[in-house]
Amino acid sequence: MSKNKELLWQSRFSLPFDRDALHYSSSVHVDKKLYHEDIKGSIAHVTMLAEEGIVSRDEAEQIITGLGEIEEELTSGALLPHWEDEDIHTVIENRLKEKIGATAGKLHSGRSRNDQVATDTRLYMRGQINELQEALHALLTVLVEKAETNCETIIFGYTHLQRAQPISAGHYYMAYFNMFNRDRQRLADLLKRVNISPLGAAAFAGSTLPLNPQRSAELLGFEDLFSNSIDAVSDRDIVIEFISACSMIMMHLSRFAEDLILWSSYEFGYLEISDAFATGSSLMPQKKNADIAELVRGKTGRVYGNLMAMLTIMKGLPLSYNRDMQEDKQPLFDSAETAVSSVRIFGKLLENTSLKKERLAKLTAEDLSLATEIAEYLVRKQIPFRDAHRITGKIVTWSLTSGVTLPNIPVETFREFSEAIEPDIYDCLKADVSVKSKKTHGSCSFDSVALQIREAKKTL
Repeated sequence: MSKNKELLWQSRFSLPFDRDALHYSSSVHVDKKLYHEDIKGSIAHVTMLAEEGIVSRDEAEQIITGLGEIEEELTSGALLPHWEDEDIHTVIENRLKEKIGATAGKLHSGRSRNDQVATDTRLYMRGQINELQEALHALLTVLVEKAETNCETIIFGYTHLQRAQPISAGHYYMAYFNMFNRDRQRLADLLKRVNISPLGAAAFAGSTLPLNPQRSAELLGFEDLFSNSIDAVSDRDIVIEFISACSMIMMHLSRFAEDLILWSSYEFGYLEISDAFATGSSLMPQKKNADIAELVRGKTGRVYGNLMAMLTIMKGLPLSYNRDMQEDKQPLFDSAETAVSSVRIFGKLLENTSLKKERLAKLTAEDLSLATEIAEYLVRKQIPFRDAHRITGKIVTWSLTSGVTLPNIPVETFREFSEAIEPDIYDCLKADVSVKSKKTHGSCSFDSVALQIREAKKTL
């Protein structure tokens, strides 16, 4: 191993690290993604060191200039990390030594790889939370637009994947608005726990040097500072919590994707997906597949797996730091990137779908989903609900057996089931009347949905 590839911890050992062991333990292929964060953290750290007189101003300027050049090299590809470097932090420190000599070694004063990595991770997570928040905001905006456009479009509401009652399509879109808005709230709450600086905790016990952790935190834009140095370097709760939040987002996307897949199928035929967001078959020319929605549904499983991986990695670790924690990066990066890209593409997919309003109007006009209206009609005629439910069930059976839809049953036939039924029964056997008549808070009535949309716009 060449001198410029010397491992930072190796001075205590009399034999070089076995190459197979190094290859197995190297993480640079994963954590190289953190080079921006690592350099940003190092600049803040050395700035603080200079302010406290631990390094000279001139030394700090050399280090900061060198780090800036290394960032440019990594960005352009002029500097390529190799597995022999062990991790991205070693890549940067060794390259800095090549550039400015022994002064590079002063950068690590009062800092351990442990608080360095913890800082990088929090900086990365802060950026990813902000990206995910922006993507969710865009998706929420599309949902409000869809709800507003389709406020008076009537669709079937489902329970048990069976047609249940007619509802406003806007009400359906606003249900997902609420889900994704809760996701956004979860991320905002998590950000408070992420935005805490671990710099100054060193390996886990703190440092004898006169560090100023508050200043490092201030330079990096952290809102708070660690209160316990052991916890600062060994906590991965925030990673687990973030992947859990990503899992919730993906679960909501997957449910939504399932609806789009079903509704765009020939059997349902409620919704059209733009050709720009569908694929065909290599064999069957007639096929139009909802592949983007299917991929979102499929990628959900991978994020769930990442959550279980992190919980398993952490479940038996004694305090404080253990090398097992190196394995947190892949689940974290994959979950963040998958969630952000999935939310973004799903928003575009949703924007490029349209409800088949004529077909829906025809189907909802005469469907058995209007049966609840008969039961509630009878309740308004002072018949106990359990009796009204039983009477309506018999009417539904007759409708199915005779092949006559509910709105087309003669009043005389209705009266065979209950003498309380009068010709005004037909007033409630209309899908739009059913939807409009809903009176309770948060219901599917057009007025209620319009109110929900107004409130959502305020939220956005």
